[in-house]
Amino acid sequence: MRHNERAASAPWIRTRLRTAPGAATALAVLVLVTAFLAAAFPRAVDAYESKGLRHDILTADAGRSTLEVARPQPGLELPQAQRDAEVRGPELARIGAGLLKTLPAPLRADTSSVAYGVRTTKPAVANEPWLPRPEAVPPQFSYVAQSGLKEHATLASGAWPTTPREVTSDSREVQGAVTEETAAELKVKVGATIELLTAAQEPITVTITGIVAPRDPRGSYWSADPLLRTPSLVPDPTSPFPVHFWTGTVLLAEDAGPALLSTAAEPVLFWRIPPDPAGLTGPDAARLTSVIASLESGPGLLKVREVAGGTAMVATGLGHIVEANTRMRDAISPVIAVAALGIGSVAAVVLLMTGALIAARRRSELALMRSRGGSLRGIGGRLLAETAVTVLPASALGLLLAVLAVGEGRWWPGALAAAGVGLLVCVALPVRTTLQHIRPTLHGAREDMVSARPSRRRTVAELTLLVLAVGAVTALRRRGTSAEGGTDLLVSAAPVLVALIAALVLVRLYPLPLRLAARPMARLRGAIGFLSLARAGRSSAGGALPLLALLLALATAAFGGSVIAGIGDARDDAALASVGADARVSGASERATLPDALVRTVSDLDGVRNAAPIRVEYGVALPEAVAGDGGTDAGGDGDGAGSDRAGTDTGTGNGSAVGSGGDVRAAALVGVDPASYAELARSTGLPAFPAAPLKATGASASLPEGTKSESGPERVLPAIASPAVAARLGKEPQAVDTLSGNFKVQVVGTASRVASVSTTNFLIVNSAALEQKAPTTLLLTGAPDPGKLHAAVEAGGKEYAVQLRSEERARYVNTPMQAGAERIYLAAVAAGAGYALLAVLLSLLQTAPERRTLLARLRTMGLTTGQGRRLLAFEATPQALLAAGGGLFTGWATIALLSPGVDLVPLALAGVAGSDTSPVVLRTDLWSLGLPAAGVVALAAAVAGVQAWWASRRGSITELRAGDSR
Repeated sequence: MRHNERAASAPWIRTRLRTAPGAATALAVLVLVTAFLAAAFPRAVDAYESKGLRHDILTADAGRSTLEVARPQPGLELPQAQRDAEVRGPELARIGAGLLKTLPAPLRADTSSVAYGVRTTKPAVANEPWLPRPEAVPPQFSYVAQSGLKEHATLASGAWPTTPREVTSDSREVQGAVTEETAAELKVKVGATIELLTAAQEPITVTITGIVAPRDPRGSYWSADPLLRTPSLVPDPTSPFPVHFWTGTVLLAEDAGPALLSTAAEPVLFWRIPPDPAGLTGPDAARLTSVIASLESGPGLLKVREVAGGTAMVATGLGHIVEANTRMRDAISPVIAVAALGIGSVAAVVLLMTGALIAARRRSELALMRSRGGSLRGIGGRLLAETAVTVLPASALGLLLAVLAVGEGRWWPGALAAAGVGLLVCVALPVRTTLQHIRPTLHGAREDMVSARPSRRRTVAELTLLVLAVGAVTALRRRGTSAEGGTDLLVSAAPVLVALIAALVLVRLYPLPLRLAARPMARLRGAIGFLSLARAGRSSAGGALPLLALLLALATAAFGGSVIAGIGDARDDAALASVGADARVSGASERATLPDALVRTVSDLDGVRNAAPIRVEYGVALPEAVAGDGGTDAGGDGDGAGSDRAGTDTGTGNGSAVGSGGDVRAAALVGVDPASYAELARSTGLPAFPAAPLKATGASASLPEGTKSESGPERVLPAIASPAVAARLGKEPQAVDTLSGNFKVQVVGTASRVASVSTTNFLIVNSAALEQKAPTTLLLTGAPDPGKLHAAVEAGGKEYAVQLRSEERARYVNTPMQAGAERIYLAAVAAGAGYALLAVLLSLLQTAPERRTLLARLRTMGLTTGQGRRLLAFEATPQALLAAGGGLFTGWATIALLSPGVDLVPLALAGVAGSDTSPVVLRTDLWSLGLPAAGVVALAAAVAGVQAWWASRRGSITELRAGDSR
C-alpha cells in the first residue's frame, strides 16, 4: 500500500512542477536569495569580529601585546656553577619550550619572534667621556643578553658579539653590539668600550664589536622593549631641575648572561612570547580574556611556575587589548541586531506572502480536490512534498553560496538560519492551505474591506498583539535603550514592534477614508474614481501582511540609512573639529608664527576660496572670577553660563567646562580677522560667528554703551568668549597679560565653538588690535591641490606643516570591525529596499488576474485603454500612499525610540587617536526616510501601468472564458 502511494505521489510532483515551472522557479530563487542572506549574516558578523580582534592585536604596541614571563636571578645561596648554568642559552631555551607547551588554547605563540635571555632592570651610569651629555648628565645603559640576534638583525659594521671563552660570574670582559639608531645618537663606534660596575665596584669591560640594523624594527623582537632599537632622551627624576639624559641598551652576546649576575643592576631572566592571532576568531575573545587572567594570577600561573620556577611572574597588556575589542563589539552589536531582526522579519513576512500568493492562485484547484473527498492530511502532504522538492535544494544552495562568499565564520549559525528559511517556506503553504480548506467551500465571497466585518476571533487576536506591542514599546521607552548585558532583543525588535502597531491600526482605519470618499465619487459622472475606490476596498493587497512587510522594510531601511548618514556626519564633524577648515597651515610648535610671504603664497593658490589667518595663544591666565556675575548673553550662539556645572581647564587641552567658570583658570586667546573668520564659519558649517562687535580695532574699538576705550594697558578690547570664560570674566572689563600684548577684555558675546582650537575655554578678539599680530595658523576653505599646497608650505621651511580635512577624514575608516559593520548596514538598506519592492509586487500580483478580468469586462462596456490605465493607477494609489505614509511614521518612530540609547562613536570614531569621542546621537536622515517611501509609490504606479498595458494587448476573449468564476 505504501509502495502504491509513493508511486502515485511522484507523478503528482512532476506534473505540478511541469505545469507551473515559472512559479516553482520564482519560489526557488526567492528562497535561494533569502537563505543566502540569512546564512551570510552570522558569518559576516563572525568574520568582521575575528578580523577586528586580529587587527587590534597585530596593530597594538608590542610592549602591550607580548606575554613576558620573568623571574629574578638565581639565589645567592646556590653554587656559582649552578647559577651560571641557569642563565645560559640551553637552560633558557629548555624553559622557553616548556612555556610554549603550557599556553592554553586559544592563546598561541608566534614562535618566530620568541626571545629569551637575561636583562638588567636598573640602568647603569656610563661615565665614558666620549658619550654625549645634553645637559651635563651622563647617559645610562641597560644590558641584555638576548637570543636570536642574528636572526632578527643584519650586521651594518663590525662583527657579531661572541663569547671566545665561557662567560661566568667572574668574567670581566664581554662583547656587545648596538643598533644603528643607538650608535648615531650616542656616538658609539665599533671598538668602543663601556665599563659596567659589579656589586663590588669592579669594572666589567663591554667592547662594542658591531653595529646592527633590525630586520623588522616594528616587530615584537625589537618593539617589546623599544630601548633595544632606539635610545631615548628622558628627564632625570632625581633632579629638582628639568634636566634630561640619554638612555639606551647594549646587546650582549647570547651566552654572556652570567656576567650580569655579578652586577648591582638587578638582572632578571625573561621569556618574551608574542601572540599569534592568525587562528583567533571573534567568539574566542571571552576565552582569551579568561586565559590571560589565569596566566597572570590563577591556575595558569601555577603551571608557568612549574616550568619557569616558583618566583616567575607573567606580565602582559594583551588582556586590556582584548577587553577594548570586546567593548567595541558590545557597543556595535546592538546596532547591528536592529538591522538583523528588522530584515529577518521582513524576509519572513515576504515568504509568508509568497505562500499566500501561491495558495490564492491554487485556491480553486484545492477547493475542488477538497469537495471531491480529498483529506486535509493528503492535500497538505502533497503540498509539503512539492514545496520541499523546490525549497530544500534552494536553501542548501543558498547556504553553500554564503559559505563561498564569506569564507570565514562558524558554520552552524548560518546552517540554522538557512534551514529556518527552508522550514518556514515548506510549512507556510501547507498550513495556510489546510486552514483555508477545513470545510469544503463554494465560490469565494467578496473581500470588501468597506463593508466586511472581521470575525471576533480576528479582532481579539489583533487586540492582543496590539496590547503586547504597545506594552513592549512603553516599557522600552521607560527603561531606555541602553543595555549593559549585551544585545537586548526588546531594543532590537523596536522596528518590528512599531511596524506591527502601525500595521494593525492602519488596516483597521483604512476603510474609513474609503467609505467617506466613495459617497461623493458615486455622484460624479465619471466611473473611474468610484470604480477605483471600490476596487481598492475589495483588493486583498491592502491586508495586514503586505502592509506589515512594507512598514518593516521601510523602517529598517530608514534606520539603516540614518545610521550610515550619522556615521558620515560624525566623521565629517570630527575632521572639521580637528583641522578647523578644509586645510590648515601651522607651525611645528604652538608659538611658531607664519611669515607674511607664506600666507600670501598659500592664499593665492588655485582652489582656495577663503583664507583666514588666526593667532592662537594657549594658557592665558584669567583673572579671578567675578562674584555674583552671571556672565553675558550679549550675542553669539552660546547658551550663557548659568549652569551649576564647572570644569577645570588650563586652556591647553580638551576641556569641557561649561558652567560658572569658577574653576577655569586659563583659556586660549584667539586673534581673528572678523570678516574672513565669519566667512570661514559660514562655509564650513560652524555656528554663525558674531563678527560685528569685533570689527572695530585699536583705541576706537566699538564697545557697549558706557565703556571707554583708552590706549596702553588700559585699552579695552571686545571679546567673544566661551560660556565658562564669559561666566568667569563677567560683564565688566578684565585685565589679561598675554604674549600678544597686555590689555583689558570685555565680553560682548559668547560662542560654543571655535575653529582649530582644541580647548573649550577661549577668548576671541580682533587680531588687528593686538600688539603682536603675526598669525600662528592659516585656515583655508575650498579645494586646493594637495601637492601644490604641500610644496608651497615646504618651500617656506620645514618648521611648517599642512593638515588636510580630507586626510583627517580618511583616518576614521581603519578597523575591520567598523568597516564590516558599515558593510552589513549597507547590505541591510539594500535588502530592505529590495524586500519592500518585492512586497509591493507580491501584493499586486495576488490580484493581477482579477484586474485583467475587470479590464476585459469594462472594455466590452466601452472603457478605453487610457481609462483602464488610470483606473488601475487610482486603485493602487490608496494602498501605496497608506504604505508610504505608514513607512514614514514607522521609520521616524523607530529612530526616535532608539536614538537616546544609540551612540555611533564605536562605529564612526573608535580606534582613532585624538578623535572627538563625545556621543554621536542618531538622528533622522530625510533621504533614507523619504526615498524608499517614494519608491513604493512609484513602483505601485509603474506596476499598475504595466498591468494595464499588458491587459490591453490581450483580447477580451482570452480573459473572459466560459465558466470563469472571476
